Amino acid sequence: MSSSFDRLHQFISKQMRMSHIYQPAMILQLLVERGRCSINSIAKSFLNYDQSQIEYYEEVTKKMPAKVLDSHNIIEKENNDYVLIGFGELKDSEIQELRRLCVEKLEEYIEKRGENIWEHRTLASGNLSGTLKLQILERAKMRCELCGISNEKKALEVDHILPRTLGGTDDLWNLQALCYSCNAMKSNRSKEDYRKIKKSYDDRKQGCLFCETGKERIIDENELAYAIEDKFPVTKHHLLIIPKRHINDYFGLYQSELNAIHELLQRHQLLIKEQDATVTGFNVGSNNGEDSGQSIFHCHVHLIPRRKNDTENPKGGVRGVIAKKQNY
Repeated sequence: MSSSFDRLHQFISKQMRMSHIYQPAMILQLLVERGRCSINSIAKSFLNYDQSQIEYYEEVTKKMPAKVLDSHNIIEKENNDYVLIGFGELKDSEIQELRRLCVEKLEEYIEKRGENIWEHRTLASGNLSGTLKLQILERAKMRCELCGISNEKKALEVDHILPRTLGGTDDLWNLQALCYSCNAMKSNRSKEDYRKIKKSYDDRKQGCLFCETGKERIIDENELAYAIEDKFPVTKHHLLIIPKRHINDYFGLYQSELNAIHELLQRHQLLIKEQDATVTGFNVGSNNGEDSGQSIFHCHVHLIPRRKNDTENPKGGVRGVIAKKQNY
């Protein structure tokens, strides 16, 4: 029978298949703490390897405590280091007393504020289930939905586009994956900014065909968008996905509306394929501006099912909007 050392050595050196740093980091922490440690201790050990979190707190250091302490002549900056002014004059007993006072201040503050201390880090994601968070990250293909950086380079957070504190929901359309940098910048918006955005969701234009679409035409909807059958279909089951807010074109949509439209596009391309086995492809597109062919100036996205041999030469697809450029 193999020894514990042989078993662990074999697993670590030969069998371990890694998709991240977690397995060896967890075993290392268990070894450091003599074979048993808490989940909290293991989680803290992961932070030793997470450069993105270190960078986050480097920014916090520069923008918050360093600025205040420097203004009070408590510290000064030398190259990339911060220096405690007068440290060389302190006796060991004085250092110990000052350390005790700092610990006392920390304990007092933690007792007073509790979990609210970290509200700036947790408010965005709130009490979302792990399954829902994973769904958002997978939808974003593990990249920040603002700057596009990979989760391998910066930690991603699931953010409420319209904050919960201002009525934002946990619906998929109101959630996005952001790296910690973009999420921190987003938090600079004022409550008034968010109120204006929230109010604008109710914008409708009198006389606009899509602002006044009757309920009888709507075949599906979510909070921010709806789907109808095109009155002049290019092919059978041709649908329009339309934001409820009156906005001229695709480029004026909010991320939440893009999410809502994407949700309906995904659902209905699956439904169409289920009910019609002849559908083998789709064109998805939006006309933006009069010269592109837009005739109704309320954004709408076409979902056009395609079938084998439905046109003589399908090559080029949407390039056919300029006929002589379709074939290449």
